[in-house]
Amino acid sequence: MTPGTPVNKTYIELLKSFPPRPVTSEEELLATQKVVDSLVDKGELTPDEQDYLNVLSTLVYEYEQKHHSIPDIHGVELLQAMIAEFCLRQKDLIPIFKTESIVSEVLSGQHKLTVNHIGKLAEFFHISPAAFFES
Repeated sequence: MTPGTPVNKTYIELLKSFPPRPVTSEEELLATQKVVDSLVDKGELTPDEQDYLNVLSTLVYEYEQKHHSIPDIHGVELLQAMIAEFCLRQKDLIPIFKTESIVSEVLSGQHKLTVNHIGKLAEFFHISPAAFFES
């Protein structure tokens, strides 16, 4: 909704159905997320629904930033997360590590990631090589 634009009846009805308030507990988070999910599942949204979704999403985001921080990961831990995220197998990384045994050794901590490995992994996953280093 553009500032200065009159609030129409549809937006007011959305506000009445689930008034947006700061999220202060897991129960409130789940309730707010349920409304967000129902709007997202709807597909095509009216401008009023989109504005309402933006407000609720901001409230969820603020709560999660305070209470659900995600720790930074790097190195082998990042590699393991990326493998899981993309449903890869060790043999999918042979072009990077040359053999499946080296992939296994890296993942188990018996072999360190080399600069060459990191460069190839960054290219493979389309991320910055810096993501593999501790900040």
